[in-house]
Amino acid sequence: MSIIVDHLSYVYGKSTAYEVRAVDDVSFCINEGEYIGLLGQTGSGKSTLIQNLNGLLKPEEGSVYYDGADIFDKEYDRKKLRSNVGLVFQYPEHQLFEADVFSDVCFGPKNMGLTRTEVELRAYEALKMVGIRDEDFYISPFDLSGGEKRRVAIAGVLAMKPKVLILDEPSAGLDPGGREDILRLIDSIRQETGMSIILVSHSMDDVAEHAERLLVMYKSHLIFDDTPVNVFSQYETMNEIGLGVPQVMEVLTGLRNKGIPVRTDMITLNEAKNEILRVFGRC
Repeated sequence: MSIIVDHLSYVYGKSTAYEVRAVDDVSFCINEGEYIGLLGQTGSGKSTLIQNLNGLLKPEEGSVYYDGADIFDKEYDRKKLRSNVGLVFQYPEHQLFEADVFSDVCFGPKNMGLTRTEVELRAYEALKMVGIRDEDFYISPFDLSGGEKRRVAIAGVLAMKPKVLILDEPSAGLDPGGREDILRLIDSIRQETGMSIILVSHSMDDVAEHAERLLVMYKSHLIFDDTPVNVFSQYETMNEIGLGVPQVMEVLTGLRNKGIPVRTDMITLNEAKNEILRVFGRC
């Protein structure tokens, strides 16, 4: 499985006074099993970009290839594509609508034309994967906590067994504990299924801790496609475009500026802890 984005551009309001080029000549490839963080300020084009990846939007120029096939070809089955490239929108709990949790998660696989047995088996497996208790299967999703609602919404996408899971700000609006729970859940899903993950986020700390590769959008352009360490080493640029760097990197830089000989290329809390212990243990 691979997704290739080839010189993709998307325009809102083309040929009107309100024309906006939301994505401009963007190219990259997503390989099987990758965990990618997609970063950018509001208005940078990242949400428009991910909606092109499963054909919800059609680009003005360029294309998207899934497993070598152009998803915008006239004969291409984009309904099937959306079961392979699953998209969890920001605040997905707002899209819950069925009378009970189990029925809500059954909705996606039912629309795939599967048998009732297969639909219910997929729903059960997805709900267990996201940690919903059996006793909560048949209550209204609106009786759940915010974090549990979000897990149910994610389960609804997982029940279609996608090869790629795209999550648009999955921890938005959650308290720190709920945010970390969702990020750990995403790690667990990836480990259990091997699927590719694209995590859209405003949090430098979240992507530093979890993603293996970063795509950075700025004013409709893709400006970085590299490892987290290499992206965050562009300290000045990341600050200039309003994203910044992980907090631990800020702390290490501050210590370095005060004459403490720590390395400043650590991006996770555990790495920073070990580096500080190394330096002070040597003093």
